[in-house]
Amino acid sequence: MHDRVAKRFASSSLRNGYRAEVDSDQASHPVDIHVGQQLRIRRIHSNLSQTELGQKVGLSYQQVQKYESGKNRISASMLYEIASGLNVPVGCFFDGLPQPGSGEGAVIAPEADERIAYLATAEGRRFVEEILRLPPKLRTRTLAVIRAIAGNEDKAEEDYRAVMPVDF
Repeated sequence: MHDRVAKRFASSSLRNGYRAEVDSDQASHPVDIHVGQQLRIRRIHSNLSQTELGQKVGLSYQQVQKYESGKNRISASMLYEIASGLNVPVGCFFDGLPQPGSGEGAVIAPEADERIAYLATAEGRRFVEEILRLPPKLRTRTLAVIRAIAGNEDKAEEDYRAVMPVDF
């Protein structure tokens, strides 16, 4: 009898392992990725960690991570709960997507994902906070320096001229 149970468990595990492998090969839908990015933006804007948001809506931080990456789809009811927890309208998660039926595909720019990921880090948040503490004129000059360091001298020169008096 023990052998039958072990055999059944092994065959069940094989089937489940295969199913999980097949599912992991499927790419996330661009809308799921976009909604996840919007979730991350709203969560960070609300100054909540993934753990704190998860506690508000009854999720683990790992599940919040999966939603934010677009790896897992967010059900309508959970999206409603998350919107309530963040105190935002549900529709804000779809901002920036083309209208359904417009013929435009939902394509997510990879650089947008990279920017959001950076802003989600402690370093990214500190960077933005420190930049915002600068007076506007100094912010523009700082941007010119950053662009020059990054190798975009043309844009840096435009930024610099925008804040410098003409008769200097």
